[in-house]
Amino acid sequence: MSTETKTLYKLPFTGIQEYKMFINNEWVESVSRKTFDSVNPFTGEVWAKAPMGEQEDIDLAVKAAKDAFETGEWSRYTGAERAARLRKLGDLIGENAEMLAISEVVDNGKLIREMLGQTKSLPGWCYYFAGLADKIHGESIPVDVPNMINYTVREPLGVVGAIIPWNSPLLLTLFKLGPALAAGNTMVIKPSEVTPASLLELAKLIEEAGFPPGVVNVVTGYGNTAGAALTRHPDVRKLAFTGSSATGKLIVKNSAEHFARVSLELGGKSPNIIFEDANIDNAVNGVLAGIFAASGQTCMAGSRVLVQDSIYDEFAEKLVERTSKIRLGNPLDMETEMGTVAFEGQHEKVLRYIGIGVSEGAKLLHGGKRPTTGELKDGFFVEPTIFGDVENSMRIAQEEIFGPVVCLIRFKDEADALRIANDTEFGLASAVWTKDVQLAHRMASKLNAGTVWINNYRKVSYASPFGGYKASGIGRENGIHAVNEYTQVKSVWVDTGNIITDPFKIL
Repeated sequence: MSTETKTLYKLPFTGIQEYKMFINNEWVESVSRKTFDSVNPFTGEVWAKAPMGEQEDIDLAVKAAKDAFETGEWSRYTGAERAARLRKLGDLIGENAEMLAISEVVDNGKLIREMLGQTKSLPGWCYYFAGLADKIHGESIPVDVPNMINYTVREPLGVVGAIIPWNSPLLLTLFKLGPALAAGNTMVIKPSEVTPASLLELAKLIEEAGFPPGVVNVVTGYGNTAGAALTRHPDVRKLAFTGSSATGKLIVKNSAEHFARVSLELGGKSPNIIFEDANIDNAVNGVLAGIFAASGQTCMAGSRVLVQDSIYDEFAEKLVERTSKIRLGNPLDMETEMGTVAFEGQHEKVLRYIGIGVSEGAKLLHGGKRPTTGELKDGFFVEPTIFGDVENSMRIAQEEIFGPVVCLIRFKDEADALRIANDTEFGLASAVWTKDVQLAHRMASKLNAGTVWINNYRKVSYASPFGGYKASGIGRENGIHAVNEYTQVKSVWVDTGNIITDPFKIL
């Protein structure tokens, strides 16, 4: 049966899956032989086990990556050869998109209807950065010193440590793996302990694609052990992290001990701004896509919806009406419109924030509870939740909840909208809904956010840079900008005829 006619997807295996780590192109247990469980958030049951990697495992993986970078086969690859491996990986991801999607859904509760589209798009990241792999070049610089040629070259950094979150493991890995490998680096990847499986499935394809030993290594384990060891390792020259701002601060501190570069894509409290001239029905759908489509578990979630006073009541009514029709259910069912929260701890956190919102005086317009009947009773579900009459100073408007909870905030005019939108420690994403093109561009120029969508929400591309302002991060992923994050510049001077007559005179 083709994927186009399927309704309910199923695991292609039975029983509890037992995974191994991928180090130096070998499948290995952890040094300690300990493992940890991965829980299916829809059933609440263990479906997989992964090795409990710790300091010794990280040391082995970093050594393999360092050897591959310095003396291994990969160190002699040309850009064209690196591109060939990336293109092969892209082909394999495309051929195995359904399997990858299912493994991620069972790990974190995302919708199969979303994940199938996402995994089918992942080859694009491989192809795009493969296209850049043989085009990384420096410049010839006309310096002001006679008889001198000066040029620059861009060189890879070395071992890259990538720490991946649980909400979109495959996509956020490709954000890092594509440019890192295109530039000639090697990698040690540490997936979240919540979602180890999909990255280990990806590692099987990396092996099949023919990458030499040590180029890509995957170590599973907990953040405070394996993750911390990776961030502190003196042979790691760059750390790429997606996750919370609090963890980002720890990574910066750890990286400072050995002057590793960092790129951080962190939290958000992104404003979705609806002006009175907007197409309201379209904006309602945009808000749904921005917050409920992924159960709010996305760094770019449009969790603050700013609505102009004159249309606030109409907009709120339409949003509640449409939200009330969202179908919760089995994430592997194509008919399901919202899945679970990824794990028990996050589930408790979301429900706790809903309680905070009520205690702060926000008006609960819809949802706010855990479903307890039918097929929803065992899963980590939270009803899609809408708070109205929210003040931007409230905790639910300032702190990242990372769940299906949206705050409706009134604004008077353009200046008021900008004030409220920028009044947060975060600055990852934003959106403006209006038919006034001049207003749209004015807002885009003044919003403190790394991404601004106009009349849409939650769109990304391998070709467009993504990252945040303020507490939302450092650096950019995707696009040509990303390759620069994984290279360093060397300046080369060539004397074509000068004679040094005074060794103590520099200029």
